[in-house]
Amino acid sequence: MKVVCTGGTGFVGAGLIPALLDQGHSVVLLSRRKGTRGSSGNSKLRTISWNGRDAGPWVKELDGAGGVVNFAGEPLDRKKWNPAQKSRIMESRVHATRAIVAALGDVSRKPGVLINASGVGYYGDTGDKLVTEKSPPGEGLLAETCVRWEEEAGAARQLGVRTVVLRSGPALGDKGGALPKMVLAFKMYGGGPLGSGKQWFPWVHREDLVSVILNALGNNSYSGPLNVVAPQAVTNKQFCKALGKVLHRPCWFHVPEAMLHLALGEMASMVLTGQHVIPARLEELGYEFLFPKLEPALRDILG
Repeated sequence: MKVVCTGGTGFVGAGLIPALLDQGHSVVLLSRRKGTRGSSGNSKLRTISWNGRDAGPWVKELDGAGGVVNFAGEPLDRKKWNPAQKSRIMESRVHATRAIVAALGDVSRKPGVLINASGVGYYGDTGDKLVTEKSPPGEGLLAETCVRWEEEAGAARQLGVRTVVLRSGPALGDKGGALPKMVLAFKMYGGGPLGSGKQWFPWVHREDLVSVILNALGNNSYSGPLNVVAPQAVTNKQFCKALGKVLHRPCWFHVPEAMLHLALGEMASMVLTGQHVIPARLEELGYEFLFPKLEPALRDILG
């Protein structure tokens, strides 16, 4: 099928686009980069410019497409969360999704599915409470952003388009996401738990996130919100101990909360709070995780 992707130049897209091509799909990548080009001579991959919020020539690509994968949004850790940056984080996701859904309403042959990104931040800080897809939204910037993001995506259902929302945990890989920064700290013998280390850290191997997306494209049973996190739940301290073991480095340096607040400002809430999330819907759907346990996942990524 033809798959239209946004946010495909990021960390997740770097794993997703090759996987789509390997399965024989053709991919149209909507990117803020100017111009239209192929990629490495692959005739099944095209890139089309868009600004992330307005209609344009890209709309016609949705007509007859098999699916749309929307991961567009300002990176959460690009800058400190001052008022302007918080607005960019929310509006980049809301406007991009609104534009995609509006375009779906303008084409005669609608795609079979919209797969829209979200995150476990939807639930806010849940402490030790178990969280499933039926749990209510929480409070704070990430929760408010995810709620609005999902509301925009949900409008596609009214157009008759199957809609899947991926409430994913931090994706682990060696060339992006949060893991390389943590690895660097451990290699410099400065790795360890953040704050108390008792906060839950939902995680997922990038290959599993990509696999879930591929399944959702072709399986009509995939619908609504899905918690895309590994079934082995760990705390921040447990995660750090596993990472130290794989890297053969000590896990001893506790980073005080005050230091994190001083360095990161409000962004520190991302690492000092957590959610004990379980992938209830994926388990109901019979999805078999490629990397259900943390240490084997880290060894796969870090060699």
